[in-house]
Formats: sequence, structure tokens, C-alpha cells
Amino acid sequence: MELKRVVVTGLGAITPLGKTVPEFWDGLRHGVSGADRITRFDPSLHKTKFACEVKDFNPLDYFDRKEARKLDLYSQFALVATDEAWKDSGLDNYEFDPERVGVIYGTGTGGINTLNEELRNFYAQPEPRTPRFSPHFIPKFILNIAAGHISIKYNLQGPNFTTVSACASSSHAIIDAYNYIRLGWADVIVTGGSEAPINEPSLAGFNSIRAISTRNDDPKTASRPFDVDRDGFVMAEGAATLILEEYEHALKRGAKIYAELVGVGATGDAYHITAPHPQGRGAAKVMELALKDAELKPEDVDYINVHGTSTKLGDIAELLAIKKVWGDKVYDVTISSTKSMTGHLLGAAGATEAVASILALRNNIVPPTINLFNLDPDIDPKLDLTPNTAKEKEINVALSNTFGFGGHNATLIFKKLN
Repeated sequence: MELKRVVVTGLGAITPLGKTVPEFWDGLRHGVSGADRITRFDPSLHKTKFACEVKDFNPLDYFDRKEARKLDLYSQFALVATDEAWKDSGLDNYEFDPERVGVIYGTGTGGINTLNEELRNFYAQPEPRTPRFSPHFIPKFILNIAAGHISIKYNLQGPNFTTVSACASSSHAIIDAYNYIRLGWADVIVTGGSEAPINEPSLAGFNSIRAISTRNDDPKTASRPFDVDRDGFVMAEGAATLILEEYEHALKRGAKIYAELVGVGATGDAYHITAPHPQGRGAAKVMELALKDAELKPEDVDYINVHGTSTKLGDIAELLAIKKVWGDKVYDVTISSTKSMTGHLLGAAGATEAVASILALRNNIVPPTINLFNLDPDIDPKLDLTPNTAKEKEINVALSNTFGFGGHNATLIFKKLN
């Protein structure tokens, strides 16, 4: 069976760096940090008091009041990013077969804000508590509902489901979308991921396992991948959507093509719930699988957008894995962590960084790893980590890694269209 080619024909993003793709890219190439003190609630009693929030987001700029009430913030983000991507693709002015267009979308926590609010209201009652919950509770909370809303809005009757694999969720969504198209089961898939995890339980939970930074005196430098003084990741929120399309279908309708998705990989560490394998076993294997799928050699890759969360163990393990796969060619590849600017969007990280990788490839600019002041002595100083300033470089192939709690690993490889 001859596999179909898969291309990217639309992009959308709402992130801590901006509410559109151009704003997102402008922030990335200029090395802007999206971190600041939390405004969504009073964080004064928490160990960490900052995060990377989407700035100045008003749902009523996008939805009427009645609709907004029925949507958790993560669904709102998903719909905003998808609207941008859908219009960008030109599908809003094209008569497509709705049974051949689907939605595969990722999230790690779904409507966790709705869950938090409903439980808080319930337990705030004096006993005996009346079990009265909003009729919107379940439809707002369940993790698949953003995909459902996208499908209904655009009348997309093809495959429709949600992937959940912690921080690898949206990369796995993109992998599934890729496979549906290349196997000929769909012409177009709306894919990506959304996350809105910034609330009291999430913040306290990540604090309790010492996963997030507590650099409250200087939030904008808190996300510092590869730096010797890194002390954890910075929580973030937002969404990113990609329109994946079968190549001939895109050509037929004269679509703009950003890049071709040429290879994917997925593995499990089978090691620990929260820690990566110390030698990057699963991370190395997933990159090898993606390269094999793409029929590329390591030296064909110009840019790696690493998972790079700013955690002590994770940063080291990923770079060890890259050195294992690239061997003596590792010093020729340019590496950066855009989480140094966006923070960690958890289940939406893979899609957000896929968009960043595609934009880097399209513009021949590698976004920087900001806040890299003093390289960890356990990291090879000869690696090109793009410290603090964006770098112009011809990029024909970009690879993006995403890893999640539970040992979930995913890799995507994008290539300029030949």
C-alpha cells in the first residue's frame, strides 16, 4: 500500500506570547518571556506565585455570553486557535466532503478549571451538602469535549477523538492525525492541543512534587533550560491547532503549504512515573524511529526543538539521548527550548512547539533558549543550544520532541516541501 503524503496547510495559536500565530512568532524570535505573577487567583499562599498565562484574554471577544458560559477555558482556547488555523488554511471557502475531515485533539487535564469550581462550590456548603451541580458541569469538564465542539462548529464528520498522554498529548494527536491521512482514511484532520491548568489544585500539586520553579523574585527568568540554577518548569496555558492535509488534496484546492510532516515516533520509557530514564533510553529510541519513518539521517536535521522543560533530570536525559542518536554529528545540529519563553503548556506543549518548529523552518530562524546564564557543567559546552538570542540558519528539516509523565515520548519531523 502506498502511503499518502501529509502537509500542514493551516496554523493557529493562542499562547502566553500572544493570541495569534504572528504574535506568538514575534515573541519567540525576540526572546520574550511569558511568565509573570498569576492573575487568575490570589497565589500568595502558594510556594510558586507565577505562571505563563494568556494575557488579556476575554472570552466575550470570541463568544457570546451564553456560549462562553458553556465552555471551559481549555475549550475556549481550542476554539480560538482552531478558528485561526481553519481560516488560515482556506477551508472556510472550500466545499469539502465533511465525512473525510476529522478532529484529533490532545489535552492533559481538559476542563480542570470547571472541575475545581464545581467541587469548591459543593464543599463550601454547610453539611448536609445538597448534591446540586451545574448541568454544564460534565459537558464542560470531560477531556474530549473540545474536539466535539470543533467538529460541530465546522461540520466535520470524520474521525473525532482526543488523545491523553500528559505532556505528550498533542504530539500524539498529531501522530494519529498523520496516520489517518497517510493511510487514506481522511483528507484533512484538525489537530493540536489545548490546556488551561492554572488553578490552585494544579499549582499546589506540582509544587508538592517539586516539579515547578519557585523563583518568585524573578519569574521572567524562572524557565531556564540547561542552566545550572534551573529549579523546575513554569506552568503555562494556551492552545495550538494545525490543519494536516493529504498532499494531493491540498494541491487540488491550491492551498498554501507550510511544511510536510515526514516522520513520527512514539515510545515508552517503562522506567518511572515522573522521572525520565537517566540515559534517555526512550527519548533516543523515539527520535531513531521518527528518523527511520522519515527516511532521514540524523545529519539531515537542521534544528531540534527539544522538550527542554528546565528540570534537573529531564534536560540532561534529553541531551544525552540526542548525543547518542547524532554521535559525532551532534555539534552540527542547532538545538533550542522554546519553553524558556512560553513555559510548559503541558498537554498543549507538543502542538505549540510543532507550530514553533514549522515557523522556524519557514523563516530560517531558530528561536533562542533564553535565560541560559550559566551552563550546567554536566552538559557538553560544545552543543549549539542557541543561548539567549535567535539565530539565522537555513532550516530544511526540523525535529520536535515531547515527553510526558508516565514515560510517554513522541517525536515529529517537519520538512520544507520539495
